[in-house]
Amino acid sequence: MNGPTAPAGSIRIGNCSGFYGDRLGAMREMLEGGGLDVLTGDYLAELTMLILGRDQLKDSSLGYARTFVRQLEDCLGLALERGVRIVSNAGGLNPAGLADKVREVAAGLGLDPQVAHVEGDDLRHLAEEQGWADALTANAYLGGFGIAAALSAGADVVVTGRVTDASLVVGPAAAHHDWSTTAYDELAGAVVAGHVIECGAQATGGNFSGFLSLPHRDRPLGFPVAEVAADGSSVITKHAGTGGAVTVDTVTAQLVYEIQSTRYLGPDVTVHLDALRLEQAGEDRVAISGVVGEAPPEQLKVCVNELGGWRNSVELVLTGLDVEAKAEWVRAQLGPRLGAADVHWSAVTAPPADAETEESASTLLRCTVKDPAPDPVGRAFTSAAVELALASYPGFTMTAPPAAPTPFGVYRAAYVDRSAVTHTVVHADGRREVVADPAEVLPPQDAPGARPSPYPGRTDVLTRRLPLGTFVHARSGDKGGDANIGLWVAHDGAAQETYDARVQWLFKLMSPKGIGMLLPEAADLEVEVWLLPHLGAVNLVLHGLLGEGVAASTRFDPQAKGLGEWLRSRLVSIEESLV
Repeated sequence: MNGPTAPAGSIRIGNCSGFYGDRLGAMREMLEGGGLDVLTGDYLAELTMLILGRDQLKDSSLGYARTFVRQLEDCLGLALERGVRIVSNAGGLNPAGLADKVREVAAGLGLDPQVAHVEGDDLRHLAEEQGWADALTANAYLGGFGIAAALSAGADVVVTGRVTDASLVVGPAAAHHDWSTTAYDELAGAVVAGHVIECGAQATGGNFSGFLSLPHRDRPLGFPVAEVAADGSSVITKHAGTGGAVTVDTVTAQLVYEIQSTRYLGPDVTVHLDALRLEQAGEDRVAISGVVGEAPPEQLKVCVNELGGWRNSVELVLTGLDVEAKAEWVRAQLGPRLGAADVHWSAVTAPPADAETEESASTLLRCTVKDPAPDPVGRAFTSAAVELALASYPGFTMTAPPAAPTPFGVYRAAYVDRSAVTHTVVHADGRREVVADPAEVLPPQDAPGARPSPYPGRTDVLTRRLPLGTFVHARSGDKGGDANIGLWVAHDGAAQETYDARVQWLFKLMSPKGIGMLLPEAADLEVEVWLLPHLGAVNLVLHGLLGEGVAASTRFDPQAKGLGEWLRSRLVSIEESLV
């Protein structure tokens, strides 16, 4: 059921979810909005695995994304009627349980789809021998060939555990085009297409720093579609009439999101991101070509989540004059009464003088505490804060009443040999099929950790102080305790000569030593800078900025979602001719 604009022989793959909690109606919107061969849904993230692990502590039959079940209750009949196959990683920690639930839902609707699931990623049984004795979850990132095997055997619905996000596209594309495990360029192209559409509306204008230029912002943003050809090239698009846009900039925004270097390591293939090229091929159509792949690494990455303890916080409002002195006093009053192992106070920024509203005349002071036990961050903490209400700084108030402590998790990445993992497909008829390891793998020295190569500088005269975002877009996010920022020069209609000069200027500006001046919070961190010349982009990796990961972070922005926007707001020196 390829759409009328899809290249002959392409498989048309849509996505209806970028995270657990995404727009519930998106599955129906995608099924009704245009022709598709396959509809994917990405529900998993490092934090999601922790959430699902806590679900299983309460009920061992859970561990999957329950919103996916609600969507199928509404849309399974429509998908079968239109011949659209559904592939999702909503199985989380319990893909077999989700497959059974899908069959139960289907029977209740009077339907009989072929439901398969992929398992083998759950390595909790190896936790002690691998040194993860305290792991709540431990899941290897699997590739797409298990999904491909399920689809080739006739599955209508395939649910998986922790495959990579891009594998949801790689599997259908490999099955449709009958790719071998050594079709590296083709597989790499599918990985890139999968990476672009995996986060849903982020490819059509969501979280896009150029949002002011987006059309139809009054409509819900459309979800993306990848038309993947037999050679691995693809076109990214969306259904007609939906909000947002698909442009070179919105696709670049997703391409540079949460990557670590110019080489994107996956379980099926290693992608050379610095080789690919983008082209605006029509309205809401961006062509991706030139993708180069090579053998995958010999080890698989593992997402390990552990229960780190308990946390709590209070947020105090400081208004008007002397906010620094008010903050100093309340810290002195509350600090000696806190028995938590870890106490973190946020910084205070003075509000503008002569503010016209009380809210704009106020700033926030946040105290976050963490401890292995709940008691030190429970009533002992909240009572100490509340008791200061009439005995501290003038205007003492909180943004919300004190709450009970909540558990937090600690994420870390681990790696295992492929031989430790049994990638398995359980077909609709109950038959079990083990997915073979790749024929070739990269040796250990080609694993992550290489440093960027030198890059050319540009001789110029810097004359104006302007925000970096004057002609540079950004997209940022988290990878465990590391923060990633992708920066690229906007395609704003400037002459090619100006665009090229801007790219060279950006490459020169983004040196590892210079990042500490632009982002003072990263001044003492290890920073990597990677160049993507064909995209006019730079990728920054700030190691350790987020501590032990989002669930344990005490930062104001624990997932680094706004980090790129902060960087864009920083003033830099720009040559007059580039503006």
